[in-house]
Amino acid sequence: MSIEDHGGGQDPRPDVLVVTTNDVPGHRVQQVIGEVFGLTVRSRHLGSQIGAGLKSMVGGELRGLTKTLVATRNQAMERLVEQARARGANAVLAFRFDVTEAADVGTEVCAYGTAVIVSPE
Repeated sequence: MSIEDHGGGQDPRPDVLVVTTNDVPGHRVQQVIGEVFGLTVRSRHLGSQIGAGLKSMVGGELRGLTKTLVATRNQAMERLVEQARARGANAVLAFRFDVTEAADVGTEVCAYGTAVIVSPE
């Protein structure tokens, strides 16, 4: 597995900065736009569920599920950024993920935060 298969995050120079903090050092919040989120629900196909079940008996990383969850989180984050951009934001503060089971058929991943406009101090 390559590093892209089990990691995520933004490009080094994004047009919408996403941070887990409540502020951006060296910047001032000019305007709070409001909550934004990106949501996706993914189901697992039968083959991966059987493979994961067998792997869980002997232990170790479930690589197929790891790769799927990374792709899912990255898609949720991309949707969050699209929402922020569409609303005129150039940053998202207090970024978080929420992951839940969706009616026993898949995994729901929600990326959320507060869309803002920031400017250098």
